[in-house]
Amino acid sequence: MLTATLIGDVIDSRSAVDRTALHRRVAAALETANGRYAPLAPLRITVGDEYQGRFASVGDALRASLDLRLALLPDHDVRHGVGWGEVEVLAANPPVEDGPGWWAAREAIHEVQVAEDQPTSRTRRTAYVDAGGGPAAGPVNAALLLRDHLVGALDARGATILQGMLDGTSQRELAETLGITPSAVSQRIRADGLAALAAAERELGTA
Repeated sequence: MLTATLIGDVIDSRSAVDRTALHRRVAAALETANGRYAPLAPLRITVGDEYQGRFASVGDALRASLDLRLALLPDHDVRHGVGWGEVEVLAANPPVEDGPGWWAAREAIHEVQVAEDQPTSRTRRTAYVDAGGGPAAGPVNAALLLRDHLVGALDARGATILQGMLDGTSQRELAETLGITPSAVSQRIRADGLAALAAAERELGTA
């Protein structure tokens, strides 16, 4: 079965003051993503602050990865690896899976971990590896590098506005939610480049 496997983990989770609260926040974000994208294998926490799931398309996996990051920023950040390839279900309960799709996702998240130590790519948080038959990795990863850099510079308000834009929320509704004027929302969209970021994310979602 060809699918998009997503593996994620919380960065520096051991330094969290309240790890129980962090765990609940991650679980809530995963539940929201599961409801929004209906993954083939629901996102679930596995060990510590690592989670995983499988999607019908690379685009869905990438959109879910951004939703999860926006849900946790700016208090916590996450890294993700997405791999496209064959997956074999070895056991259903508890779920045990294997295959090139999983290996590709592991390779991808390892690439992110290595990049975080490099001055030219330390803002990287997401990588994609194609184990065969998926979207070309080069263009996808180029887009992800830019996405990660821009998202990493957002504060809580910027993250909320971007998520709202991706969800189709109007600027007026966002202003009411944030307790600011629609003009202030518009200014933040221009200043943070959120319109371009949202448009690029919609394109990535078709991968």
